[in-house]
Amino acid sequence: MKITVVGAGGNVGSAVALAIAQRDFAQEVVAVDIQVTRDGRTLEPAKGRALDQWQTSPLHLFDTYLHGTTGYEATAGSDVCVITAGVPRGPGMSRDDLLETNAGIVKGVAEQLARHSPDTVIVVVSNPLDAMTYVAYRTSGLPPERVVGMAGVLDTARYRAFLAQELNISPKDVQALILGGHGDSMVPLPRYTTVSGIPVTQLIAKDRLDEIIRRTRFGGGEFVEIMGMSAWYAPGAATAQMVEAIALDQNRILPCSAWVTGQYGLENLFVGVPVKLGRGGIREIVEIELDADERKLLETSANDVRNTFEALNRLMGL
Repeated sequence: MKITVVGAGGNVGSAVALAIAQRDFAQEVVAVDIQVTRDGRTLEPAKGRALDQWQTSPLHLFDTYLHGTTGYEATAGSDVCVITAGVPRGPGMSRDDLLETNAGIVKGVAEQLARHSPDTVIVVVSNPLDAMTYVAYRTSGLPPERVVGMAGVLDTARYRAFLAQELNISPKDVQALILGGHGDSMVPLPRYTTVSGIPVTQLIAKDRLDEIIRRTRFGGGEFVEIMGMSAWYAPGAATAQMVEAIALDQNRILPCSAWVTGQYGLENLFVGVPVKLGRGGIREIVEIELDADERKLLETSANDVRNTFEALNRLMGL
C-alpha cells in the first residue's frame, strides 16, 4: 500500500504523513513538496520532515517507510494521494486572489498525480476545501467517486471534542454528523448527535448546545486568533482516518465533501454529505431525513459553496 502526500513540507501535510505512518497500514508514504530558498540556501522541507518522521518509527513502533522528494516520479502507483498544497491568505490578498492562486497550485498537483497514478483516489485538504476538490476533479480527469474532500471528519471531530468537554465524558462515546460546506455555514445536526446512543439534546441545554455549534462553525478561525495560523494535528488525523478507510476498504460512513448529483436536492457541486468510503473512494452517498429547518440550512450552505464555484469558473474557466 503506497500513499502520497503533497504539501508535506508544511504543517498540515507533514501531520497527515505522520498520522498515516503511525496507523501502520501502508508500506510507504511519499512526502512531496517544492524546494524553498532561505538565506541563499536551497532547502527541501518535505525530505527533511519525512526523514525526521521515519526516525521516530522505532519509538512509535510503526513500519511504514516515509521519504521525501520534490518530484512526482516517486509517487507512481500510489493507491491514495492527498493534496494539502496551497498558500494562506496574506496581507493585501483578496478572496479571489487566494482562490485563483490555490486553484492553480491544486490544478498542477492533480494533473501530476493522475498522470503518475491513474488508478489512485485523491483526497483534497487544501482550502477553500470544496472549491479545491472541484478543481482536482476537473483537472485530474478522474471519476467523481475517486476525488473526495476532507471536511466533515475534521468538523465533527471538533464538535465531538467540544461536546465531550462540556459533558465531562470520553469523546469516544460521542457520535455526530455535519453537512454542508467546509466553512462558517456548515450544518451540525443535533438530532443526529448522540452520546452512547443517547440524543445529545437530552443531555445539554439548548443555549449551551447552540454555543457549541457556533464554536464548531468558527473552529478554524479560533486557531488563527490564538496563534496566527491554522491547525494541523486534527486535520492530519482526520485525513489519515479517511485514507485508512479507503486503503483498507473499510466502508466507513464519514462526512466528506463529495460530488452530488441530485442527493439532498443538490447537484453539480462538491459539498459535505455522509458517504460510504472504501476501496476506490466513495461507494455511496448516504441520504438521511432532514426536517425543514435543517434542509434550509443545508441549502444556504450549498449556495455559499456554489458562489465560490462561480467565482472559480470566472477566474479559471473550469
